[in-house]
Amino acid sequence: MSGIVLLGLRIFLAIALYAFLGWALFLFWQTLRHDAMGVASRQVIPLRLLVNSPDEKNVLLNFSQSDIAIGRDPDCECLLTHGTVSARHARLTFHHHQWWVDDLQSTNGTKLNDEPLQIPTVVVNGDTIKCGQIVLTIILENQAQTEPGELT
Repeated sequence: MSGIVLLGLRIFLAIALYAFLGWALFLFWQTLRHDAMGVASRQVIPLRLLVNSPDEKNVLLNFSQSDIAIGRDPDCECLLTHGTVSARHARLTFHHHQWWVDDLQSTNGTKLNDEPLQIPTVVVNGDTIKCGQIVLTIILENQAQTEPGELT
């Protein structure tokens, strides 16, 4: 009789173990799916840069990607051809629901609102970034829509 009870107990424990593993895998799969949907639903706040060059007239550039390289290199998303701009001068990145600017160890340095940029810093609507002699004005799309006529 004890052999049958022991066999029944083993079968019960095996079923309980597989049920627990199935439940844990199901919860893990749901968490991954939820996180993937959250990442997919994140949107980059569109960014506009008003480029003020001493040699040319002002140009308004629109960006919707989350990583924008600024410099003279043709691979840069924001191509600035002025001689005081390094090949890869600075970078704008969107993460944590904010735009950040970082100097890429450029020769002439990068200034944010006329202050030397030492570490990656959050930029807001109206901030100015100076790369050499080129001044870039930040215009965030969600705030630009609520303030019509600011650039006219």
